[in-house]
Amino acid sequence: MHSTTPENPESPPRRSFLKKLTAGILGGLISVVPGLAGLMVILDPLKRKSTGGDNEVLVARLAALPDDGIPRRFSVIMDKVDAWNTYKNIPVGGVFLRRAQDGTITALNAACPHAGCSVAFGGDSKEFICPCHDSSFAVDGEIANDGSPSPRGLDSLEVEVRNGNEIWVKFLNFQAGHKEKIPVV
Repeated sequence: MHSTTPENPESPPRRSFLKKLTAGILGGLISVVPGLAGLMVILDPLKRKSTGGDNEVLVARLAALPDDGIPRRFSVIMDKVDAWNTYKNIPVGGVFLRRAQDGTITALNAACPHAGCSVAFGGDSKEFICPCHDSSFAVDGEIANDGSPSPRGLDSLEVEVRNGNEIWVKFLNFQAGHKEKIPVV
């Protein structure tokens, strides 16, 4: 009698190796792709080009600014961009605009150069008053009291009248506590 043994269909070693190699490659690709995508998201702010720092913003119309020489406070509304987000039309600060009788317009940042507190224009005193540390500033922005802790006067800003009635300001914030005007980037 002839004995028959059932055939044992074992995979040849080469076929087993190819299956393992293919599974390893596919598994590697599946795990590398999300990792690379995450790395690209993290590195995205580094590869972005700067917008050039264009901080010019329409602040008011001439009709809103009388020519009596008294400063008026206006909010600065503009887009703010950080590393990953863009915030549309949010308040980023304030400016005092003043139109002299000769038509000259000046702009001052509404933040005190000492500690960054918001200053107000006092009606009776005709001065800018900082409520935080008793600094006062003249209408032109210069320090008005000798005991002022502020290292400099209020920060002047570039102003331009466009289209005959639009007041545009190049808005910048400056580092507080320094004698020099150092822009905050």
